[in-house]
Amino acid sequence: MNPVSAALLIWYKNNKRNLPWREISDPYRIWISEVILQQTRVNQGVVYYKSFVEQWPDVNQLASASEQEVLKMWQGLGYYSRARNMLVAAQEIVNKYNGVFPRSAGELKKLRGIGDYTAAAISSIAFDEPVAVIDGNVFRVLSRLFNEETPIDSSAAKTTFRMMADSVLDKHNPGEFNQAIMEFGALHCVPKKPDCQTCPLQGSCLAFALKKVDQLPVKKNRIKIRKRFLHYFIFLQKEQQQCYTLLRYRGSGDVWQGLYDFPCIESDRILSIAELDHEQLFTAIKAVATEIIPIPDIRKHILTHQHLTAKFYVVKCKKGFEHLKNNSLSLVSQTELGKYPLPRLIDQFLQENENLFDNC
Repeated sequence: MNPVSAALLIWYKNNKRNLPWREISDPYRIWISEVILQQTRVNQGVVYYKSFVEQWPDVNQLASASEQEVLKMWQGLGYYSRARNMLVAAQEIVNKYNGVFPRSAGELKKLRGIGDYTAAAISSIAFDEPVAVIDGNVFRVLSRLFNEETPIDSSAAKTTFRMMADSVLDKHNPGEFNQAIMEFGALHCVPKKPDCQTCPLQGSCLAFALKKVDQLPVKKNRIKIRKRFLHYFIFLQKEQQQCYTLLRYRGSGDVWQGLYDFPCIESDRILSIAELDHEQLFTAIKAVATEIIPIPDIRKHILTHQHLTAKFYVVKCKKGFEHLKNNSLSLVSQTELGKYPLPRLIDQFLQENENLFDNC
């Protein structure tokens, strides 16, 4: 065993967090945890993980779920393609592999949504396959350890960092080692102000020796942020002691695919009522509205590549507003609203305005 892997395994034994997917070899639960933890904080991920495995304890039960059920359970985690891919992969495992997880990283990568990192994590932790994992934490540890200046978002990074990861991997205990190096990056070798003075890898770390820790890892590309301005209209109409509204199904080609939000006008800035008056949807809204009430606050929602600014309006309707429904707009009662998967922006707005439907 090389000194780096030995030091990491000792550190991991003494410092690892007590997480529900640790100390298990069930590939299904390892897979669920890894998918949830992509772009998700661990504390939040634990809550979703427990809900998922309670609702669908094995891959066969997940495969039988509907997309709407899975997206509803996923609500609030973001990056909803993860959930859709997970459902498709579960169905592939059931239909192509008789409900038995493939044991090799190469075979796992044939499943929807499973790339190099997730395949290596599952195969090494569940099946002891000696395949190194590389995630954001591992990129950081390796770049500092080897003083590697190849940008981690470049085409050359995959080959360069794979060689380094393989060189330190404990091939006799790959699952434990992979968890150790990821945990070390998450807790000790952190992006800003890592505690290098107590680092067990200090003697092997070239970046520490060269005083370059704060310069690594290197990225070459900045994320281009798209700014979007959304005007949401919440229809309210009472019929037979029930309050109804309209929900819009979000199809492919944009954020929140497969989720529901309210009818919306998008523009390059927040518009006044007078400016909205020139929009075709607003003309249709006015035709069925008895009152249009603006909600005072403007909300901001930050995504990785997009910054959303949203303004909400309550539209009290006279009879006949249901004719607005179409292939993307559905008439939904207040009691059924909770069954629909909603983006976090919409869900938080409804939670904070729980009395919204009282004046229906």
